[in-house]
Amino acid sequence: MSLGNIFDIAGSGMTAQSLRLNTTASNIANAETASSSVETTYRARKPVFAAIQQQLLNPGQAGAAGFLQEGPGAGVRVEGVVESQAELQMRYEPDHPAANEDGYVYYPNVNVVEEMADMMSSSRSFQMNVDVMNTAKSMMQRILTLGQQ
Repeated sequence: MSLGNIFDIAGSGMTAQSLRLNTTASNIANAETASSSVETTYRARKPVFAAIQQQLLNPGQAGAAGFLQEGPGAGVRVEGVVESQAELQMRYEPDHPAANEDGYVYYPNVNVVEEMADMMSSSRSFQMNVDVMNTAKSMMQRILTLGQQ
């Protein structure tokens, strides 16, 4: 694995964790958004990731046998963002301006405690990818100075 691949891997990880942070922030921001119907109520969103296999990045480095074996991961690809199908919260609040004709208000299926834990996890993962990129950069700079000494 070359240093260039390390930059690709760390970069894809940073992109994925950035998206995860953004969706988590959106979920937290909309956690108490009230609605009068199920159809218009905000639903928690989660990104879906998939591993990119090393052979797909460097097909020339893997022989025919390389494609038959499971190789190490070479990064992350964002497959999309899905909405949670968990049950919405329905509260009886007849005085609320968004209450329906029965006096119920619908709230998102966002668990703020879970979202905060997810935010901490994605933030730490993002920082780890930054650290990997900085280490690779430092190694590359040291390699360039080897010939000067």
